Amino acid sequence: MSWTDELYKIYEFNCDREFGENEPVMLPVAHSTANAQIEIMIDLEGNFKGAKAVEKSDAVTVIPATEDSATRSSGICAMPFADKLIYIAGDYSTYADGKKADNSGHFINYMNQLRKWMAGEYSHPFVRALYMYLDKKCLISDLVRADVIKTDEVSGKFKEKQKISGIAQEDSFVRIIIFTNDSVVETWKDRSLQDSFISFNSSLMGEKQLCYASGEYVPSTYKHPSKIRNSGDKAKIMSTNDESGFTYRGRFADKEQAVSVGYEYSQKIHNALRWLREKQGKNIDSLTVIVWASAMQDIPDSSESFFDDSFFDDLSDEKQEDIPSTMPMYMDMLNKRIFGVREKLEPNTKVMIMGLDAATTGRINISMYSELESSRYLANIEKWHSETAWLRFYGKSKKKMINSFSVYDIIRYAFGTEQGAFVDCDKKLMRDNILRLLNCITNGAKLPSDIVYALYQKASNPLAYDNNYNHRSVLETACGMIRKNIIDRKGDVSMAYDPSITDRSYLYGCLLAIADKAESEAYDEQERNVRVTNARRYWNAFSQRPYMTWGVIEERLRPYMDKLGKSQVKYSKWINEIVSKMDEKIFMNNSRLEPLYLLGYHHFTEYMYNGNVNKEEK
Repeated sequence: MSWTDELYKIYEFNCDREFGENEPVMLPVAHSTANAQIEIMIDLEGNFKGAKAVEKSDAVTVIPATEDSATRSSGICAMPFADKLIYIAGDYSTYADGKKADNSGHFINYMNQLRKWMAGEYSHPFVRALYMYLDKKCLISDLVRADVIKTDEVSGKFKEKQKISGIAQEDSFVRIIIFTNDSVVETWKDRSLQDSFISFNSSLMGEKQLCYASGEYVPSTYKHPSKIRNSGDKAKIMSTNDESGFTYRGRFADKEQAVSVGYEYSQKIHNALRWLREKQGKNIDSLTVIVWASAMQDIPDSSESFFDDSFFDDLSDEKQEDIPSTMPMYMDMLNKRIFGVREKLEPNTKVMIMGLDAATTGRINISMYSELESSRYLANIEKWHSETAWLRFYGKSKKKMINSFSVYDIIRYAFGTEQGAFVDCDKKLMRDNILRLLNCITNGAKLPSDIVYALYQKASNPLAYDNNYNHRSVLETACGMIRKNIIDRKGDVSMAYDPSITDRSYLYGCLLAIADKAESEAYDEQERNVRVTNARRYWNAFSQRPYMTWGVIEERLRPYMDKLGKSQVKYSKWINEIVSKMDEKIFMNNSRLEPLYLLGYHHFTEYMYNGNVNKEEK
């Protein structure tokens, strides 16, 4: 279980440091989080000082939690300090109706636990203050007077359908502020209170057992934390509560034989995992992907393109020349960035990649876990960005640039459809394919052929896109992945038009580009924005039956060639040059074109617009 050891190291490395204002906080042992709706203020003598509703943006609250309360789902099990009104309000039944009217069991359970903490050797002044106040059984009436809780004018009960931050007011969670002699303390941030509860909770733990993870005899737990992928997530990575199923039956007599994990060890690895998820995890439907370095150094994001959106956000007008327009320029920038990261990493640094998915509503599956030396990880990242790079159009800069592709773009262009101005795909498709691509990026696996084929199919059907920019993006992505597929299996492919290539599919792609450009040039400015060329109209059929369809396209091209005047000479010359590279038998082959034809189309399009001007340089 190397992933648990790595998470344990992350916890030990970060638990005592100061966290920034907007930075996720590493939870202490025996603590959890809850979304608070009400905030009450009392002094050290247990006197009520005020209350207010909590804004949704500030609702997440760190709370002490016992082994049982942290995993409560039904029944009565109070939190040790902050909790819902039904647990901490002694006058709750006066204002409640129906099944919840009698909360005596909840309140007694809560107060007994709080009293035990207060009376023990690990007591804290804040615990005493809260106990003194709640023992007066006037919390709801105080909240009514503070205009935080609304009551019905006739019955005096909780006003129906009244909510606080989206939660029914009678179900509100309450957190506490303490007024001391010289300060105002938000108890959910107070380290001394947290340490007091950790010591108190430790004194309650049962007998010691062998922890299978650490090898030490310590108090163990079989109630492991949830809330791994988000604050409302009930699924768990480790669970032994299925005593009637096949979790361990037939292999072990009981759960103690199956697995035993120390309570503190379990708390630390789960808290570290939640912290990493909040800090740098990415959620795609039910899938959560987390990538981290063993010493938490900054490492390149494996899911994004080499130049992500932040590169362009920070790019001023005078630095537009920094956009890489040639492969050597791109490779130089790539090598410098990877070298800069490598120089900052400590020796023997490891990089972990973890994918978490929900097998069921109660179980989390570790669908991917890789552990690499940082040198290998960076080498694989560099390899991916260099082998998938392609000449792309970036809308904001209105310029062409060399760049790789994010995994999200690859998947949505391969399996998605045009939805308004954008191309998007089903979240489940995104989730199911993202780990496959991450394996290619981080472990150097070959690109899945079905993704390449899906892009080939999408790019071969331009009429499926009303927005030309969307089809161009699909085409560029397809070209980048086709190039990567060729490199995986045969060798490299040129980034620009290569006259020495005699492959039938590539040459037919060049012919399609010529026909498309020639007809488009014959349009006036207004027609160019609304009309579809015959090359695009017959594109899909051309990819399936090139020889037959080329005859149709060429015939329909003639009237437009006549309109071009002298310009038709260059197009006729290009067509003749391309056709002359194929003998008659190859040219008349009507079988489906290979994906390489898309590279031929893209190469020759760029050549006609830019390349032939600087032919010798290219």
